[in-house]
Amino acid sequence: MSSSSRGNLPVPPDPLHRSADADERLQRWISAVVATPGLTAIKDLGEARRVLLDDSLRGLELLRDLDGPIVDVGSGGGVPGIPLAFSLPQREVTLLEANGRKCEFLRQWAPPNAAVLEGRAEEQETDRYGVAVAKALALPPVAAEWCLPLVRPRGAVVLWVGPSADAERVARVAARLDSELVDSPPGFLVLRKLGPTPKGFPRRTGVARKRPLG
Repeated sequence: MSSSSRGNLPVPPDPLHRSADADERLQRWISAVVATPGLTAIKDLGEARRVLLDDSLRGLELLRDLDGPIVDVGSGGGVPGIPLAFSLPQREVTLLEANGRKCEFLRQWAPPNAAVLEGRAEEQETDRYGVAVAKALALPPVAAEWCLPLVRPRGAVVLWVGPSADAERVARVAARLDSELVDSPPGFLVLRKLGPTPKGFPRRTGVARKRPLG
């Protein structure tokens, strides 16, 4: 894997010294993502590696500093959860996905430390995980509302975001869920959970997207 860097979080040539077998599995996985209809609009394999694999691995340093089991919310084809799970083999990772066909794909490619859970974020047990991650899930305020109830107090949410993300609005959403936006590297918003999920959250399925907070 070639070295790449975005912002101030570099992707080393061999993140966390993954085994050759894990690297081979990741290369086969990214090829399968591109080849499987409905998982990505990207058709060029090199671009897919950059956008889906390398960009997922930019979050490794953040995840190493956060404790507890990880949930990838709206995992889709496994982004960012599968690259993170392969690179953090001692961590428990849950790939949460509502689409049954995508869950079937995830089960084929998830490493032993990753479990696939079919369902929506609003339907899951609250205050359970140490970290929730999401990449290209929804607009950041909506993604924050879906992810924050899943993590326990003192846990965190890590959102992969673009340059136009409205950090102030996300911070207002976080405050509604007894959380705060903390210092975040370029390309990420990191939210720290301060207390248990407040009463009234999560809102009913679909409400966050139809009537976003903030």
